[in-house]
Amino acid sequence: MTTFKEIRGTAIQSVSTDPSNPEVGQIWYNNSIGVLKGYAFTPAAWASGGNMGTGRSLFGSCGTQTAGLAFGSVAQTGTTEEYDGSAWTAGGSLATGRRDLSGCGIQTAGLAFGGNAAGVTGVTEEYNGTSWTGGGNLGTARRYLAGAGLQTAGLAIGGFTTTALANTEEYDGSAWTGGGNLATARLILGGCGIQTAGLAFGGNGPSNSTEEYDGSTWTAGGNLGTATQSLMGCGTQTAALAFGGSAGGGAFTATEEYDGSAWSSTTSMTTARELGGGAGTQTAGLAFGGYASIASTEEYSPSFFSTQTITTS
Repeated sequence: MTTFKEIRGTAIQSVSTDPSNPEVGQIWYNNSIGVLKGYAFTPAAWASGGNMGTGRSLFGSCGTQTAGLAFGSVAQTGTTEEYDGSAWTAGGSLATGRRDLSGCGIQTAGLAFGGNAAGVTGVTEEYNGTSWTGGGNLGTARRYLAGAGLQTAGLAIGGFTTTALANTEEYDGSAWTGGGNLATARLILGGCGIQTAGLAFGGNGPSNSTEEYDGSTWTAGGNLGTATQSLMGCGTQTAALAFGGSAGGGAFTATEEYDGSAWSSTTSMTTARELGGGAGTQTAGLAFGGYASIASTEEYSPSFFSTQTITTS
């Protein structure tokens, strides 16, 4: 039988404290507590979270993994739900019920803008954690757009009126003003980041292109591994997460991570979904809802190396 020493070139050491800088694959016996340990890789994973009260798609979303926000729906309702890291509860309803909208910000300072409410709209509303109040309207009413940033520094990206849009608008907490145009007009795209460091990816076509925003100009970034539309995303310009979507023939489970220059595939979601919600960061992402009337939620954790106890089970 092959021994550990023959595989690793060294025997298992007996130590009184765990090594401060172990190598991948290293195994040792901690004699002070009588435990066999090793330094190993744990892959990225999506784990089930609490179901939404109402399954929905084509809604707006924002927030974090432990404080998410969902608002609007394909049924053009104004219903809002708040996530606390385990369960969804009802929040205050939008004044203007709509679908195909976007959002940004956090659970206690959210922003909802655009969409379709018996016609394409530029209506903007601000959430304080309890209720929505009116903000300044978009300069260009639109639907199927992406959002990024904060309630006082938001970004509305692309979208659709009667044709795909390339224009960007910036929100200052009261009014929208024009920003730089995307190189490629697009709708049903993913977006994340902040107003001065935004990210736009995927979209109708489907597209695999990515663009990065510096507060005034969009420039090309690394392409998605899979051309995707109707996808969700979260994170920052240099640490983004893209998940779900479709290519026109059924929803995807695929997930990709962006490092500021290139996308790489990671663990897929359990549930295929498109036109759903996304929130959080690359290391703590949240996926919820999706077409048609999906209510499930999934929470993302990245891959990592760590010291682990070795057992026989």
